[in-house]
Amino acid sequence: MNATTFPPLRITDPRAFGRVAVLMGGTSAEREVSLDSGRNVLQALQARGVDAHAVDGIPALVDALVHGKFDRVFNILHGNKGGGEDGVLQGLLEAFEVPYTGCGVLASALTMDKIRTKQVWMSAGLPTPTFVRLAPGDGVRAAALELGLPVFVKPSSEGSSVGVARVVDAAAIDEAIRVAREYGGEMLMEQMIVGDELTVGILGDVALPSIRIVPKGEWYDYNAKYVADDTQYLCPGLDGAQEDEIRRIALAAFRAAGCTGWGRVDVMRERASGQLTLLEVNTAPGMTSHSLVPKAARQLGVEFEELCWRILEQSMPEAATP
Repeated sequence: MNATTFPPLRITDPRAFGRVAVLMGGTSAEREVSLDSGRNVLQALQARGVDAHAVDGIPALVDALVHGKFDRVFNILHGNKGGGEDGVLQGLLEAFEVPYTGCGVLASALTMDKIRTKQVWMSAGLPTPTFVRLAPGDGVRAAALELGLPVFVKPSSEGSSVGVARVVDAAAIDEAIRVAREYGGEMLMEQMIVGDELTVGILGDVALPSIRIVPKGEWYDYNAKYVADDTQYLCPGLDGAQEDEIRRIALAAFRAAGCTGWGRVDVMRERASGQLTLLEVNTAPGMTSHSLVPKAARQLGVEFEELCWRILEQSMPEAATP
């Protein structure tokens, strides 16, 4: 299968999915984004006749599963610690033997941790920006000197640019560390790549057209992602051989992390050299009006309702037939 071809739908009768929980909200730092995503997914599935129902958070889902209320789960919880991207939810659903969308336990847990994802990519020979792991109490200024400014400081296990700070001079280091540490756990200080920020959605075995992100401000922060209406999204983000290469490397990164189903891989292209470097994987990407996987799928003729159907279809056994 080439990078622009989708297989035909395997399921044509919405009744085949049974009763579907659209899991959203939760208690992570990305709760509001997840609720927005979840409402959109719920509406899309219901519009195609799926018996889909909203469930807010993991405790409510557990109660419903104990009482046998659902046959499968469309997971659109974002983040960790009450979100659905860190492997905890996936382990729970495996224990209940309830099918679900997205990556499995190992891939979800791994890709929620930016440091260890980068270590896997490095072992596989895939490019990622130079970084320093920061445990609590580590010498932050020494790390900055080692990498050289400018850098990004990030919590290792948050998404949606939560807690991420851009540091262009020494005076900004302390504040960046303070913000990142509010989220607990390890942090990483990562060399800032000057160039274009791109993202590649993955749907099954297909790498979607890349999207080049052009924020109005200096970088693509939380506000630019979810609030501002002046961020530009160019799709496809690259041309010719460069577009082929970014899709190839994104799919390789997705697979190297053990990911399956659907997701999104964020990539930087260095302005001077054109070198592509991998930033992170999102295993339950946003499905809001600002979100990028739906924009890329639309370039290949897959509208939002069909995209949600195809994602849900991945929770069905391969032997299922229309």
